[in-house]
Amino acid sequence: MKVLVLGGTGMVGSHFMKYYQEKGCEVWGLARNSAASRMAAEPDPSIIRCDILERDQLMRVMKDIKPDILIHMAAQAFNGDSWNLEYVTHETNYIGTLNVLYCAREVIPQAKILLACSSAEYGNIKEEDCPLKEDRLLKPHTPYGVSKVGVENLGLQYALNYQMKVYLPRMFIHVGTGHPPATAIQNFARQLALIKAGRLVPEIHVGNLSTYRDYIDVRDGVKAMTLLMDKGNPAEPVNICNGKAYQIREILDMLVDISGTNAKVVTDEKLLRVADEPLLLGDNTKIAALGYTRGYTMRQTLEDVFADWMSRI
Repeated sequence: MKVLVLGGTGMVGSHFMKYYQEKGCEVWGLARNSAASRMAAEPDPSIIRCDILERDQLMRVMKDIKPDILIHMAAQAFNGDSWNLEYVTHETNYIGTLNVLYCAREVIPQAKILLACSSAEYGNIKEEDCPLKEDRLLKPHTPYGVSKVGVENLGLQYALNYQMKVYLPRMFIHVGTGHPPATAIQNFARQLALIKAGRLVPEIHVGNLSTYRDYIDVRDGVKAMTLLMDKGNPAEPVNICNGKAYQIREILDMLVDISGTNAKVVTDEKLLRVADEPLLLGDNTKIAALGYTRGYTMRQTLEDVFADWMSRI
C-alpha cells in the first residue's frame, strides 16, 4: 500500500505519516521548500519538496509514486490568520485543492483521497444550533471558512462527476504535538513553557477566554479519518470531533496546573479576533457509528502538548 501525505511535515500530516508507517505502508510526504523541516540536519528521504500550487511538479510526483491513498492536509490552516492572509488562504486552499484533484483524476483516479475540510464551514452559529450536524446550512464568516467550503465542494464535484473516492472529514479543532503557536492552546503552552524555564516573566497573554470549543486529540482525529476511509462513504461530509466542548478558560487553567507555574493572566487586544463564535460543538454520531471512540482525555492531550513545548524551547 502506497500513501502520499500532502502537508506531511504539518501537525496532522506528520501524524498520518507515522500512522501509516506503523502499518507497514510505503509512505511519502509532500512539503513546500519554505517548510521549517527543510532546516533539519539530516533531511528525511520520505519528504518530497513540492508546492501544491505548482501543478506540473505535483503531477510528476503523483506519476512517480502512484499512491493508493492520498491524504491532503496542505493548507493555510489557521482560521485567525486568514483575516490578514486572505488572498493566500483562498489561493492555497482552493486553487491548491483544485490542482490536487485534477492531478489525481489524471494519474490515480481509483485512489482513496481525503480532503481536510473544517468545522469553520459552519460559520456564525448560535448556542441553540449546537451540536452541529452535517446537514446544517453552511454560513462561513471567515476567509478560512469560505475557502474550506470551496475545498469541500470541489471534492464533492470530483466525486460526483468522475466517480472518484473523495472523503470529506469536517475537522474540528485538532490538538497535538509539533504544532506552531498559531492557536490558543499552542500559544498558551509555549508561553507557559518559557515561564517554566525562567525565560519569560510569569505573565501569560491571552485573547477571549469565554468561548467553548470541541477539541480532538490529533491521534484520535487520524484514527477517526482512517475509519472514514475504511468504512464511510465518499462525498459524504462527516464531523471529526468528540461531541464535547470545553471553555478555553478551563483549558488554560489545566495547562497552568500541568506547568506548575503561577502565571498572571493578561488580556491582549492583539489576540482578540474580528469574529469568534461563543460555542462550537459538533455532533459525532456519524463517525461514532463507524466505530470511533475517544482514546485520549483532554488532560492527557494537554500534558503531551506542554511536554512537547518544554522539549522545543
